Amino acid sequence: MVLSALWMLCLLVSRDRVHACKGPREFVGARAPGDIIIGGLFAVHGRTFSVTSGYPKKPALQICGGFDLEGFLQTLAMIHTIESINNSTLLRGIKLGYEIYDTCADVSTAMVAAMRFMAKVNTSGDTLESRCNYIDYTPRVKAVIGASNSEVSIAVSRMLTLQLIPQVSHSSSADILSDALRFPSFFRSIPSDVFQTKAMANLVQRSGWNWIGMIATDDEYGRLAVEGFGRQAMALNVCIAFRETLPADLSDITIDKRINEVMILISSAAKVNVIVVFLKPYLVIKLFQKALELGVNRTWLASDSWSASLQISSLPNIRSIGRVIGFMFKNGNVPRFSEFLKRLGQRDFESNKLLAQYAILLTGCSHVSGHNLHNCISNYSKGNWFYSAPTMEVPLSEDFLAASVLPGFIYSTHLAMTAVAHAIRNLCRLRNCKNPASFAPWQLLEALKSVSFIDGKSQIKFDSKGDMNIGYDVLFWKEDDNGDVSIDIVAEYNLEKDSFIFHERSKKLEFNELMNIESKCSDECIPGQMKKASTTRHTCCYGCVSCPENHYSDETDMGNCLKCGNKSHWAPVGSSRCFPKKIDFLDWTDGFSIVLLGLAAFGVLLTFVISIIFTRNLNTPVVKASGGVLCYIILLCLFFSFLSTGFFVGRPSTFQCRARQLFFGLSFTLCVACILLKSLKISLAFSFDPKLQGFLKRLYKPFTMVSICTGIQITICACWLIFDPPFVAENYSIPKTIILECNEGSTVAFGVMLGYIALLAFVCFMFAFNGRKLPENYNEAKFITFGLLIYFIAWITFIPVYVTTFGKYLPAVEMIVILISNYGILCSTFFPKCYIILCKQETNTKTAFLKILYKYSSKSASSLAVSRVSRQPRHFDMDAASKPSVIYTNNNCYFDHRMRASEQTPKINSKINQRKRLASI
Repeated sequence: MVLSALWMLCLLVSRDRVHACKGPREFVGARAPGDIIIGGLFAVHGRTFSVTSGYPKKPALQICGGFDLEGFLQTLAMIHTIESINNSTLLRGIKLGYEIYDTCADVSTAMVAAMRFMAKVNTSGDTLESRCNYIDYTPRVKAVIGASNSEVSIAVSRMLTLQLIPQVSHSSSADILSDALRFPSFFRSIPSDVFQTKAMANLVQRSGWNWIGMIATDDEYGRLAVEGFGRQAMALNVCIAFRETLPADLSDITIDKRINEVMILISSAAKVNVIVVFLKPYLVIKLFQKALELGVNRTWLASDSWSASLQISSLPNIRSIGRVIGFMFKNGNVPRFSEFLKRLGQRDFESNKLLAQYAILLTGCSHVSGHNLHNCISNYSKGNWFYSAPTMEVPLSEDFLAASVLPGFIYSTHLAMTAVAHAIRNLCRLRNCKNPASFAPWQLLEALKSVSFIDGKSQIKFDSKGDMNIGYDVLFWKEDDNGDVSIDIVAEYNLEKDSFIFHERSKKLEFNELMNIESKCSDECIPGQMKKASTTRHTCCYGCVSCPENHYSDETDMGNCLKCGNKSHWAPVGSSRCFPKKIDFLDWTDGFSIVLLGLAAFGVLLTFVISIIFTRNLNTPVVKASGGVLCYIILLCLFFSFLSTGFFVGRPSTFQCRARQLFFGLSFTLCVACILLKSLKISLAFSFDPKLQGFLKRLYKPFTMVSICTGIQITICACWLIFDPPFVAENYSIPKTIILECNEGSTVAFGVMLGYIALLAFVCFMFAFNGRKLPENYNEAKFITFGLLIYFIAWITFIPVYVTTFGKYLPAVEMIVILISNYGILCSTFFPKCYIILCKQETNTKTAFLKILYKYSSKSASSLAVSRVSRQPRHFDMDAASKPSVIYTNNNCYFDHRMRASEQTPKINSKINQRKRLASI
């Protein structure tokens, strides 16, 4: 207790005194002699204070404060590694020494140490010579381990580059230091910040965050980190809501004001729930103290500089600030370091002033324990740290010190020193390295570039930029059973695979739970919506609109809706996927199809019935007058025409599309050709005009006429099928349905085919129309005229209806017209004959036929005679009261005895015989 009181009094007195730097023993933090001296730069203190109030007024060293256990342990790691190497066979006969300086996280303080490193070896006055080249110059040290901060390393490296003294940093991660042109002597045993910022950006993107804030120090490290992370975040569509910087030095009079402004900004940004922090530990402490005061709760993404800081994690009520997720350099095994820490109390405090100060501070804080001890040690070290060393062995609370170890920094310090030792071994194989002048630092630099060694299971070497890409551990601050905050490793970030690796399933579940928070400027657009850009400059702030018809989005926050890949799919408004369109066509089960097919079947049945009736009455005058065999050809044509309607129903195929038009076109053409032949025959039989009769006789060639008429249609159809035939087409005019239909191919050929039938029908109509006043009971001409009128009306109506109709019922339009045409021909041509055959059998005899025929012929002859008399007056001697009568004998017609002979009798008999012959009676 007495000893503790004396040390406490020494501490309190020294806090108010300023000591000059009188010599190397008072400036060097720790040292040990050796054949080859290695320099060390560590931030054992976190800040500096001016000797006078305000800014410095004299060129003197600043007072260091804020003892940092992490920096102190890194010096111990370097000392332990050097002693382990000296006790091993790695450097046989060569002993490494060291000179370690505390930079106090200050560039100016570090520059003083760098100048001592560059001073000429074995000079009592620490002489630093200025030369044009330093090829044969031997400085005090051969290599430097450190510094801790990137800003310090940048300044120190520029100085060491003058003599190309190798510098291997254990924690300076700024990307600019990878530039071998500007920093040719710089190496580091950790990855560049490029990888850390990339890992952070991937973590943010993996967690679904796109609206985050950034806070960094206003120095090289902070600015480069903000730039690097911003670039990585932008590539992953992550937006940064704000970028704020804090002064790098706590002595800056604006530091409290800036922290207040930053915390007010964070409090007002309600949607920014994730803050990326690139700050030095002492700045994070002040920031979190303000956050605790204002009750700010966020998720903090920590950089390697403070992610494992026990000083910060031990702040009172620190768990109230929210979650802390950080990145730390990959941990590895440092053999027997724990045992080294347990023997610290036995060491020479005179050669290690840093250890002496730790002993004093530990004693001064003996009244506290646990995590509060970190803060006590830091708060009690606000003065000059050049204290008198204790002269006896003291208890150093080894368990507390071992619990304060930051594995990543300890391991990276161990790797840095081990790499230098392997480079010295490679260089000293053929030279006596006990002599300080045996090699120059620039020669060690070349050996260091190619160094490679195995540490544990990993091969360690520097890449072309001088970095060791050992990867990162992902840390999470969580509350333990005692209510304190502990730092746990939940994942590993692999640089080569650019991915997070989980060695335990429970850790992965814990990690996913940690990421389950929202940090977005806008609510995410659900599938079926797309982002609509807002008026702000940030792409992460947007609205959501539904996808238009036939477009979809199947992920959240899609920038654009995707169009359905092909026409066979559709999507309603606001759809998250495309649906296959319904395939539709005029199906056999459709009610309309059933009706039309029923009518076609009934038409087929009628043709059979009529064929039977005509066959049973084949030798009757009515059947003979109707054309006999010609009737069967017409009925067969109508049969095929009715059958052709079946090709308009069902799922279309190429054969179906071609067959239906071919069947109808040829069958109906042959039908009309036969009707034309009948009309021509009737006109020829009942014509009294000699000139017309002569023309009709020359024209009336039954086989030739039918062959030519049908042959022309065959030619039209053949050309159609060869050059542009019908085919199956998909009609997408209905949004949700694909109509399978027959595309007629050449619409010209289709029109020519129908037009040719219409032309034949028109010619037939003209002949039939001229013969419409033939004998009443046997006059086919007027019925043919009526049937053809039905045909014309149906097809004239068909054209506009067909053109304006679309959908699956389009084939039904043509079916209806075909059925109307068929029924028109069938009913007008055959029904009257069947009526006579079945219902008026008394008129279906030769006698009745000739009687009616004679009356018509007599009337026609009389009319012709009157017409001639009117043109050439003649006188007949005939009893007006007497009426001629006809006697039928052996199929010949004569006047009875009451009729006086005249010149009309031979002509009438001649006409009757002619008509009998043409009528096949």
